[in-house]
Amino acid sequence: MSVDHYENFPVASLLLPARLRRPIEAIYRFARAADDIADEGQLSASERREQLGAYYAALDTIAAGAHPAPEFAELAAIAKEWQLPLQLLRDLLDAFSQDIDKARYADHAEVLDYCRRSANPVGRLLLHLAGCSGENELRRSDAICSGLQLANFWQDIAIDWQKDRVYLPQTDLARFGIDEAQIAEARWSPAWAALLDFEIDRAEHLLRYGAPLVHALPGRLGWEIRLTVQGGLRILEKTRRVRGDVFRQRPTLGVSDWLRMSLRAPFTGLGASSLPAGAQP
Repeated sequence: MSVDHYENFPVASLLLPARLRRPIEAIYRFARAADDIADEGQLSASERREQLGAYYAALDTIAAGAHPAPEFAELAAIAKEWQLPLQLLRDLLDAFSQDIDKARYADHAEVLDYCRRSANPVGRLLLHLAGCSGENELRRSDAICSGLQLANFWQDIAIDWQKDRVYLPQTDLARFGIDEAQIAEARWSPAWAALLDFEIDRAEHLLRYGAPLVHALPGRLGWEIRLTVQGGLRILEKTRRVRGDVFRQRPTLGVSDWLRMSLRAPFTGLGASSLPAGAQP
């Protein structure tokens, strides 16, 4: 799939069974476009809310069995064919809407609640398409998706600061003696490195807890998720390697990383650990 945004994971790649590519592409386009309304460009907050309102209205129209605006016609067809749980798409819109008005998070629980709506629905939709929605599978999928979201947050601290957003929990900043002036000044310190190590550990625990999901998914889909998990782990590894100094070097995945991830993919989910107390998304 042609994607205009850099991603840490494959999107509707050739690894996927052909029958799943079309619905996944439709879901991705819907989510990506809505997210861009909240994040990109020079729109005012009220204009962003108004445009996201059209996405909520489209979901209501689809749920009623009517025809939405032309730009949502493909999603409507997919939703009908696959009986998509539309509340998961509404959850995504709720998270994107929250980004318009909320720029700080009190603690880790608040961040995970955001992940519950901004990331976890994508994994649950994928499991729905695969016909694999048991409680254990959903729990591990949520862990993977939240871990990926956290990896992206720590990768993008400097970018998010330019949007006046700080996803690092305020309690953690205080615990490590970091104030926002340090972020504004792009100032690295040993305390900053310790904070990022702490946050990386949390995200890594989630990804490793969720990784055994790959063994419950059939064939090529399991391999797609193996690479997805390895993408998150590799970004965390590279963030740790620069000791959290994402101000000067934003960790991204290059060709050599994808080769490394491919070599690691067969071992995904082996020897996975349990989640620490309070870490369950």
